[in-house]
Amino acid sequence: MIYKAFQNLKLSALGMGAMRLPVIGGDDGAVNEGETERMVSYAMDHGINYYDTAWGYHNGQSELVLGKALSKYPRNSFYLADKFPGYDLSNMGKVKEIFEKQLEKCGVEYFDFYLFHNVCEMNIDAYLNEEYGIYPYLMQQKKSGRIRHLGFSAHGSYEVMKRFLDAYGDSMEFCQIQLNYLDWSFQNAKAKVDLLAEYQIPVWVMEPLRGGRLASLSDEYAQELKNLRPEESIPAWAFRFLQSVPGVTMILSGMSNFEQLQENIHTFKDNKPLNEQELLCLLDISGRMVGKIALPCTACRYCVSHCPKGLDIPSLLALYNEHCFTDGGFIAPMVMNTIPDEKRPNTCIGCRSCLPSTDKSFRSNGRFLPPHGHVKRRLIRHGLSKAF
Repeated sequence: MIYKAFQNLKLSALGMGAMRLPVIGGDDGAVNEGETERMVSYAMDHGINYYDTAWGYHNGQSELVLGKALSKYPRNSFYLADKFPGYDLSNMGKVKEIFEKQLEKCGVEYFDFYLFHNVCEMNIDAYLNEEYGIYPYLMQQKKSGRIRHLGFSAHGSYEVMKRFLDAYGDSMEFCQIQLNYLDWSFQNAKAKVDLLAEYQIPVWVMEPLRGGRLASLSDEYAQELKNLRPEESIPAWAFRFLQSVPGVTMILSGMSNFEQLQENIHTFKDNKPLNEQELLCLLDISGRMVGKIALPCTACRYCVSHCPKGLDIPSLLALYNEHCFTDGGFIAPMVMNTIPDEKRPNTCIGCRSCLPSTDKSFRSNGRFLPPHGHVKRRLIRHGLSKAF
């Protein structure tokens, strides 16, 4: 097992996420305790010492099941992470009640790592609202030793992360973001990694395989990678990419069966970052994967300046692309719910102001450019409004 230094700790580079534990009969709330204990036992025996859970995982059962599985081991032999569930705004005034209950459910007296969960557009104002007292309470728990290290996870935009860091960055010891070779550009993950580097905050990775999407690729893409590393599995490429990103300390994987656990542990026996040729090939494949589904947009914002409704067209297109690529998911609807009604896609009046002066290709700086403005308009008015 590869280990990474974090302050005075030695953390396994691979952490076990308890968001996708094995379940019975497809019921997310019916965690298979026996199989989970078997997986935790194997993980402990093979060097994994970091375990991540949360209030809402598996309908509230994750903390209970993981805590029970870990209770068989000395408390100083593993590191346990939990999170304050600020993704639900109704929890904002319950930080003390929830924190005490989490300790009880996990069967521990302290958390090694604790996070503000899912800092995003929906909850950033509430997280920064002093009336709720979330930050002072968690800092007090850290002072008393019931939280050893405090950080945050973020599904929000770069701008939201920046707001949070401007407020609490001096106290944040780590940050957990969605990071993989597809989201390096698609979700602006590179900029988020750079932002955390500015604050000297280590990166914790969630969704290294993007919910399993990167666990298998088309035959065409798989063969291109096999030509470069014949011995490497397709999932391993996602982990090797992360081993190539400076600042990454912890890579969490939500392994839902024993075989996935075994394969990932095998991958993390060695540190094999990608060379330049391999990295360029992987990112090229990523671009082609996204290009087959997503609507191209360079965010030049020329269309925005002409919109009489003041719609943020590039941002709406980005949400549409995210929604289409993930076949749904929670990120795009979550952000859409924070947008004022008058700035949502269905307010488009179809005036065509975002179009070039003619529907035909037009010349700019001696080049012909495609008339894609009307595609944007139709997408925003019909596709995006229906998607959400």
